Amino acid sequence: MDRTERFYKIEMLIRRRPSGAGPVSFNELMAELGVSRATLKRDLDYLRERLDAPIVYDRSRNGYEFESPAGGAPTSASHHLPGVWFSESELHALLTMHQLMSGLDEDGVLSRHVQPILDKVHQMLGSVDGKAEGLASRIRIASMNRRPVASKYFELVCLALTQQRRIEILYFTRSRSSESLRTISPQRLVHIRNTWYLDAWCQKSAGLRRFSLDAIRDARVLDEAAQMLPLKTLEALLDGGYGAYGGAAVRQATLVFSAEAARWVADEQWHPDQQTTWLPDGRLEMRIPYSDVRELAMEAMRHGADVEVVGDAPLRRHVAEKTRQAAALYPRQQAA
Repeated sequence: MDRTERFYKIEMLIRRRPSGAGPVSFNELMAELGVSRATLKRDLDYLRERLDAPIVYDRSRNGYEFESPAGGAPTSASHHLPGVWFSESELHALLTMHQLMSGLDEDGVLSRHVQPILDKVHQMLGSVDGKAEGLASRIRIASMNRRPVASKYFELVCLALTQQRRIEILYFTRSRSSESLRTISPQRLVHIRNTWYLDAWCQKSAGLRRFSLDAIRDARVLDEAAQMLPLKTLEALLDGGYGAYGGAAVRQATLVFSAEAARWVADEQWHPDQQTTWLPDGRLEMRIPYSDVRELAMEAMRHGADVEVVGDAPLRRHVAEKTRQAAALYPRQQAA
């Protein structure tokens, strides 16, 4: 058995010791676990020193038991070992995940709330663990094109979402370059392409909308209960197509990537319902649902001449027009 299993076994053997049978001896533990004396000693030290397990050795009775409450008799029922333990590799994975969270949340809105857990992880790994100490400096999360969210608004949205209360927001709509006051019922937080969004029922438009948190200019939580919708309804209305604004009115696009670009695109997931087919000449065909022409066009155009929109006329026209406009910025120069 691995170390985590041994921890649970040690706890069980001590806790379930019959009344009057006395403490569990070292030899009993060693036999039940099937480990050497050195391994068992390390396990007991780890449980007591790093997991704060109240295991004590009764020298007079030559055995291990839970520490007795002040003035009381020794009893296993008075103590509970931590309910969750991790192996060393699992602890390092937790630290890696914390770095990922920090990369997505550079202002610390999320990560500071799990800092106490992180401190415990470091304690469990031990202060002399060089790998643990150096892990943070060996992981770099580059968040490209990130739009920061004001901490106060992020926390306010999380509070309203948790308590299912409405919010009044002053929202900046970039496409119209205008602000509007809206009362919304928050439904869920979504993180797409390094940007935080809030799915909410908007009283002004009487429908579900996806709001970019970085475009909130002011906000306050109201005392009114939020109008909550089933998650399946959110998924059906907002997650059908590609990108942040998938929507429900879904169209099907067909993109064909060059053989060179296909080597990378073949391993990318643009949408859970995408379908890819290798063509005889090494090119890759991708069929993908989408709602917003602009979003999918921007993604396709980053591949330049290595992709062609062959299916769905509106998308093809949009990409063609944008490509012509881009080419016009770079007129062919006469050879020197």
